[in-house]
Amino acid sequence: MGIEKGKKVTLNYTVTTEGQTVDSTEGTEPFVYVHGEEKILPALAENLEGMEIGEKKSIEIPPEKAYGARSEAAFKELPRTALPGNVEPQVGMLLESKSPSGATSVIRISEIKPDTVVVDLNHPLAGKTLTFDVEIMSVD
Repeated sequence: MGIEKGKKVTLNYTVTTEGQTVDSTEGTEPFVYVHGEEKILPALAENLEGMEIGEKKSIEIPPEKAYGARSEAAFKELPRTALPGNVEPQVGMLLESKSPSGATSVIRISEIKPDTVVVDLNHPLAGKTLTFDVEIMSVD
């Protein structure tokens, strides 16, 4: 029985980019999702379609089908007062931001100026080709 819409899929995976592991189920519980419910990248779901229990596959997903290209428009300058009071900003520091609608995202400080900080609102994996090494554990 292969992976198809509506099936509960259990898999192990390792995601790498530029030779570095960015996420993995190694040493943890396998990842479980329902195929077709858009809980994973559409390009990954497309490549998993039809895979069988025990099957292994390496799937390369280019930036435009993953988290998009990096955008210079996603760099914003904010007053230091916009940061939480107890935070001493450092280049590379990750902060969680909430939109007025309540959605959360991660922003990265890319530059520190005397009265402001420049933050990068791009997804941390924007502009990167991702390689998913997957092994299908079960399909129900």
